[in-house]
Amino acid sequence: MFRTIIFSLITVALFASACKQKAAAPQARKVGPLSVEGFIVEPHNESENIEVPGSLLPVEETQIRPETSGRIVQLNIQEGSSVKKGALLVKLFDQDLQAQLKKLQVQLDISNRTVERQRDLLAINGISQQDFDLSALAVDNLKADIETTKISISKTEIRAPYDGKLGLRNVSLGAYVSPSDLLTSIRQVSQLKLEFSIPEKYAKNISPGYIVKFRVDGGAQEHHAKVLATEGNVDQVTRTLKIKAIVNENHAELVPGLFATVNLQLGKNANALMVPTQAVIPQARSKQIILLRKDSVKFLTVETGIRDSVFVEIVKGLKAGDTVITTGLMAIRPKSKLKVTKLNRYGSK
Repeated sequence: MFRTIIFSLITVALFASACKQKAAAPQARKVGPLSVEGFIVEPHNESENIEVPGSLLPVEETQIRPETSGRIVQLNIQEGSSVKKGALLVKLFDQDLQAQLKKLQVQLDISNRTVERQRDLLAINGISQQDFDLSALAVDNLKADIETTKISISKTEIRAPYDGKLGLRNVSLGAYVSPSDLLTSIRQVSQLKLEFSIPEKYAKNISPGYIVKFRVDGGAQEHHAKVLATEGNVDQVTRTLKIKAIVNENHAELVPGLFATVNLQLGKNANALMVPTQAVIPQARSKQIILLRKDSVKFLTVETGIRDSVFVEIVKGLKAGDTVITTGLMAIRPKSKLKVTKLNRYGSK
């Protein structure tokens, strides 16, 4: 009997304790607003820095080949030397053409004297007009033949097309060459050109006159080049636009053929709205941010632009003056009440 009374008292005590805990539970769930930090959106001048590979090339480079076949009788190619425009580099055998030229000149002289005599005869009706015209035509034909021969002779003289620096010589004196043979090359190295390509989304950001910065492989300093022209269309395979820039600097480390790293500031926006990257919530097919509306929140779908390691640009969905929540994002629900403990701005720490 005594044990039964003790068991009943314990049961009553446990039941009373459970009731107290149940009554206290609703009070425990009553919590205050969630403490978060905010970021005030303000417009700023921003651009995206990108690096693309490029190549330094001579502004002009020409492979020297003969226009006609022949034997080399004079060779003036000094490897690695600088030459002036019009300098004779190679002379091919042309004695046969010179003999033909002299023959034509003698025939022309005879024909000219014949025409002069016939002109006097025509004046006194000693010959017909047709005979005189035929003699005059013969003179014109000889002049045309002489001009053709002179052109053939000029083709035996290979001259520098512009001021430049010669490359290595591929032929020797006395060799028989044809138009398919490469004699040497010439490069205009007083100026260099920088060629590189940029992603298609930046095609509208670069135009002639744009200044680019670059460094060469193994170089110690930064150099500049001015954009000369862009390709007329975007490459459909690589989805890039080819750019050509002129380098006006004359520096020892700028050697044709070197690899260059080109640094560009593209996508410039004087009114970019930047927010911390942690404020953007990735979704399956979109991105969201949480705006502060007094003490409540609003989930907003946005579109992003340029970014760096800290900030990302919002190109659609925000306006200047909005306050974006940057902490406690996973705990916030559409009807959550918030308490902002700190407001940050762009550039603040």
